[in-house]
Amino acid sequence: MSVKPRSASALFAGPFALGTLAADDGRAFPALVDSEGQVVDLRTVLDEPALTMRGLLEQWPTALPRLREIAACAEPVRRPLSQFRVLAPVEPRQVFQSGANYRQHVIDLHVAHRAPGDERPDEERRAEAAEIMDRRAAEDLPYVFIGLPTSLTGPYDDVTLPAWAGKPDWELELAAVIGRPAYRVTPEEALEYVAGYTIANDLTDRATVFRRDMPQIGTDWLRSKNAPGFTPLGPWIVPAESVGDTGDLRLTLRLNGEVMQDESTKDMIFDVARMVAYASRTAQLLPGDLVLTGSPAGNGMHWGRLLRDGDVLEASITGLGTQRTRCLAEEA
Repeated sequence: MSVKPRSASALFAGPFALGTLAADDGRAFPALVDSEGQVVDLRTVLDEPALTMRGLLEQWPTALPRLREIAACAEPVRRPLSQFRVLAPVEPRQVFQSGANYRQHVIDLHVAHRAPGDERPDEERRAEAAEIMDRRAAEDLPYVFIGLPTSLTGPYDDVTLPAWAGKPDWELELAAVIGRPAYRVTPEEALEYVAGYTIANDLTDRATVFRRDMPQIGTDWLRSKNAPGFTPLGPWIVPAESVGDTGDLRLTLRLNGEVMQDESTKDMIFDVARMVAYASRTAQLLPGDLVLTGSPAGNGMHWGRLLRDGDVLEASITGLGTQRTRCLAEEA
């Protein structure tokens, strides 16, 4: 089950955003959504019947000026957004995920995950973590790993919590959407390769993050983060030019109406440019790929309240809209 948004009006920055929508026949298509909540089918107006969002992003440098014209012109046929289902805005080939990138979040995790035999008071361990984070920002590198595109789902779709997931948790994140192939780019030029931004909720089963049978190999991101539907994405890709400076965007996540995460991207240890540049050191980033930039403080482990059957998550980021996800427990 999924829900349709009431309107796009005032929910994203700038004159238009991009999305992948489906009509009643179920066929997906790339769409321009204007600030009045009206939809333009980009297959028709660009005369490309087989066009996908990823295909559009592969043309980004030349497509963006045309999209500006379409948004400003009253001529293309428009239909109300309420007539369509909103899907994940893009099908990436690669998903780059990031951990430990918000200072306060990492400090909280450091305090929460007490090592066996560590009897120091929380204040001492918190001060130690703060010192480590400051040193990381000055001297170290981002922590980036790979996610699976099959974990993505739409911004209003229900998410099934697998029966094996003992501690399912939320992680609201700003995601950069790549618009040009990027390989070994510098932080100074990295944002030139970003087409826009969207919302990701990187759901994580805390019970399976660490391999207890083989602690020497560390984390198991395959099992803990990549179940089907564990990454609600969207609703929109908002062009980077409309978002502007990503250094002070507000991320807010509500669980059943109660605010759990409420933080600014100012708390990032490594900013978007450094994240994109770092990922490109090793891998070639391709149009449509996602670079998730980490989650701020306030996840379920912090609150001692993990996801349960029937929970509803509402996640928003300044200028990017809001996604709404209902969690359903898998039947045994």
